[in-house]
Amino acid sequence: MTQQTKRAASPLAPAWLAVPEDLNALPEPIWAGGVERDNDGVLAVDGLSVTALKEQFGTPLFVMDESDFRSRARAFKHAFDEAFADICGGVDVYYAGKSFLCTAVAAWVAEEGLRLDTCSGGELAVAARAGIKGENLGLHGNNKSDAEISRALDMELGRIVVDSLDELERVAKIASARGGRAKVMLRLTPGVHAHTHEFIATAHEDQKFGLSMAEDSTEQAGLSAAEEAVAAATSYSSIELLGLHCHIGSQIFEPDGFALAAQKLLVFLAAMQEKYSITLPELDLGGGYGIAYTPVDTPRPPAEIATAMAAVVRSTCAELGITAPRISIEPGRAIVGSTTFTLYEVGTLKTVRVDAPASGSGKTAETADKNVTHPRRYVSVDGGMSDNARPVLYDADYSAILASRTSSAAPQLSRVVGKHCESGDIVVRDVYLPEDVAAGDLLAVPGTGAYCWALSSNYNYLARPGVVAVRDGNARLIVRGETEEDLLNRDMGV
Repeated sequence: MTQQTKRAASPLAPAWLAVPEDLNALPEPIWAGGVERDNDGVLAVDGLSVTALKEQFGTPLFVMDESDFRSRARAFKHAFDEAFADICGGVDVYYAGKSFLCTAVAAWVAEEGLRLDTCSGGELAVAARAGIKGENLGLHGNNKSDAEISRALDMELGRIVVDSLDELERVAKIASARGGRAKVMLRLTPGVHAHTHEFIATAHEDQKFGLSMAEDSTEQAGLSAAEEAVAAATSYSSIELLGLHCHIGSQIFEPDGFALAAQKLLVFLAAMQEKYSITLPELDLGGGYGIAYTPVDTPRPPAEIATAMAAVVRSTCAELGITAPRISIEPGRAIVGSTTFTLYEVGTLKTVRVDAPASGSGKTAETADKNVTHPRRYVSVDGGMSDNARPVLYDADYSAILASRTSSAAPQLSRVVGKHCESGDIVVRDVYLPEDVAAGDLLAVPGTGAYCWALSSNYNYLARPGVVAVRDGNARLIVRGETEEDLLNRDMGV
C-alpha cells in the first residue's frame, strides 16, 4: 500500500470524520469478509476484481458477498440458539425481507436454517417462488389487504402479525369464512424508542405501527389497546393467538432498549396469561441491530446481543414464575447490510469554496467574527438517490473508497453525489478521497445491502441497477439490471 501525504482535517468535515491514516485501507467492520485489494491494488470480492465486474455487468452495480451473507445468517442463528438453549430450547430467526429480498436470497435464508418475515403480497410471492414453506413465513404490515390476508391463509403461514384491532377483526372474519384458523401474533408498542446510543422510555408511541400498552390508549378505563386486542383475539374461534411481537427501532448499537422492551413484554404476557387463562407460547423481540456504515460505528457481535437479551429473559421469567415463551428475532439489516457495496463510475468533478468560521491558533480579534472559505470537492457518479435513497430520507452517513486503483495522493474532503436533478441527491455527504480521483475511476460505497436496492426507484427514468452475488471467485446476477426497454414497456403510449 502507498502512503498518502498527511493533511489536516477540513473545518467543513463533521466532528466524527477523521482524516484516514491510509485512504487505501478497508476499515473493519464496514466491509464484507471476502473484500480486499488484489495484488494490483484493485478492490476485489473473493478474488474477483471490481474492474472485471464493471466490464461484465456495468455500473452502477450492487455487489454482494454470498459467503459473507451466509456466514452472518449462521452467526445469528448459532449465537441465539446457544444463548437461549436453557431458556426455550433455541430461537427462531426471521430474516427481515424488507431489507433486501429476491428469490436467491430467500433460498439462502432457508438453507441456513432461518425463517423469512414478509410484509406484502409481493414479498410473499418471492418466498413462494423460492420454495419457502408457509410454516417458516411471517406476514407483517399495518395495512394488509384482504387479498394479502387470504394469500397468507392459502399458504398456511406460520404467523400473521396483527397491527390493529380493525385488522384483527378482518383476519378473524376472513379465516372464519374459509372455515379455518389464522395463527396470529399481536404487535405491541412497549413505549421504548431506541436510538443508536440511547433509549427513551415514553408513555406510548406516536406512530402508525402496533397496539399501545399504555392504559390510556382506549376509551375503557385501565384497559390498554394491547389488552383489548388480547381479549378480542381470545374471543374469536378463528384466531389462534400465538403470542406477542414488538420492534423498537433500527440501527441500534446498545442492548439496553432491547432489554427494557423484553422485560415489559414478558410482564404483560404473564399478566394476560393469568387474567385470561390462556397460554401465549411465543414472543418476538424484533430486530434493529446496527451495522457499521462509517469507521466510528460500533456494531455488537450477535453473541453479545444474544447473551444480553437471554439474561433479561431468563431473570424476568424466573421473577414472574412463568415458563419462558419461544423467542424469535428479526435481523435483516444486520445480516445483509455489510455484505454488499455499490460500485459506481466517476463522472464530473468540481471544487467549490464554502464559508466556515475562522478557527485555529492563528485566529485574532480582528478575524474572530469573520468567515473564511474552504474547499469541498463534488464527485459525481453514475447513480445516486435512485439506488440509495437513505441519505436523503434519513440523513444517513456512508463511506466510500477509490476502488479501481490505489493512490498516494493527499486526502481531500469530498462529497459523492448522484446524477439526478435534485440538490439533495447525495450518496456520501462527507468522505476523504484521494486528491487525484478522476473521471473513469471506480468508487465503492460499502454497507448498501439493506434498504438501498429495496428502496430504489426510476427517478429521472434511470434504470435500476442489477445485483451480483459473488462466491468462490464467480459472479452471477441474482437480480437483472433494468434496461430502457423495461421502462418503456410499462408506458402505454399515446
